[in-house]
Amino acid sequence: MVISLILIFMLVLILPLVVKKIEQNLEIFLFLTGIVTALISGVLEGSLFIKAAVDPINISLAVLGAGLLFKWFHAPLTKGIVGLSQLIPYRLFIASTVIVLGIISSLITAIIAALVLVLIVTSLQLHRKSMVRLVVISCFSIGMGAALTPLGEPLSTIAISKLDEDFFFLLDLLGSEIIFGIVMLGGLASVLIKKSKPIENLENKKKNSENYEEILLRALKIYFFVMGLTFLGSGFEPLINKYFIGLNPMSLYWLNMISAVLDNATLTAAEISSVMNQMTIKAILLGLLVSGGMLIPGNIPNIIAAGKLQITSKEWAVFAFPLGLFTMIIYFIILFFV
Repeated sequence: MVISLILIFMLVLILPLVVKKIEQNLEIFLFLTGIVTALISGVLEGSLFIKAAVDPINISLAVLGAGLLFKWFHAPLTKGIVGLSQLIPYRLFIASTVIVLGIISSLITAIIAALVLVLIVTSLQLHRKSMVRLVVISCFSIGMGAALTPLGEPLSTIAISKLDEDFFFLLDLLGSEIIFGIVMLGGLASVLIKKSKPIENLENKKKNSENYEEILLRALKIYFFVMGLTFLGSGFEPLINKYFIGLNPMSLYWLNMISAVLDNATLTAAEISSVMNQMTIKAILLGLLVSGGMLIPGNIPNIIAAGKLQITSKEWAVFAFPLGLFTMIIYFIILFFV
């Protein structure tokens, strides 16, 4: 059984990176893989199925509701962003964008925060280099901030479910570290993002405005994505109990840099266990949250923003990987030595 689970784990890590069809249909792939994993582990029972069906409801409804609001108020939002950017000092506006998106992503979801980011970036029409930097820094902030509540992103939904904790558990556990990181990223953005005259149309307005079918489809995809991760996490329990629980938190922290090439919710489902102590849980989650911004596949907001703004993997990695590594080092010092 252990060999089969290791094989499935490797397939989940590698196939989305090398097979485009799987990358494009990641939700269905993880859903089917999760069922197979739960079957192999012998945990696919009625109680697990009910749990897997219930866990994704809140985040899916949040995605659906926020998507509808975003569509209905798209035009006034665009006007408001342009007006606000002209009203307050530019550097303060850039810093506020990164910080506010990071914090509110825990309530409006990382997906909607990424869509708001796209709207802001296209409204400002920055030079290419500044645009990429603002998107990357903001996605780091969104990816981290969304973990503060189980509404924010699949990682936090899965973590709360697997640990069987309450709504505010992650805010209590990681709140100070995450808010520190978001403010740091806001300050960095205010220094690095240069003001420029509009030189290029990054997106057509119609392309940014989604129809109702796309909004509903995204909510359904998130539902099956989280459902599959619930199956996957339960199925990997025997593997985690045997090989992960005894590892040093420092080792787990750096091992989770693999989150740069795989959505961090998948690794959360595979690694987190309720029998782990809080230091180990914190090390796992912080490692996943920070490294998830290093490459485009590492997090949902990265995928959405890069896709809509046509940012290439190379453009993303050149700036995001050093930034992520630097942030990992800072958190490592804070977590283990301060």
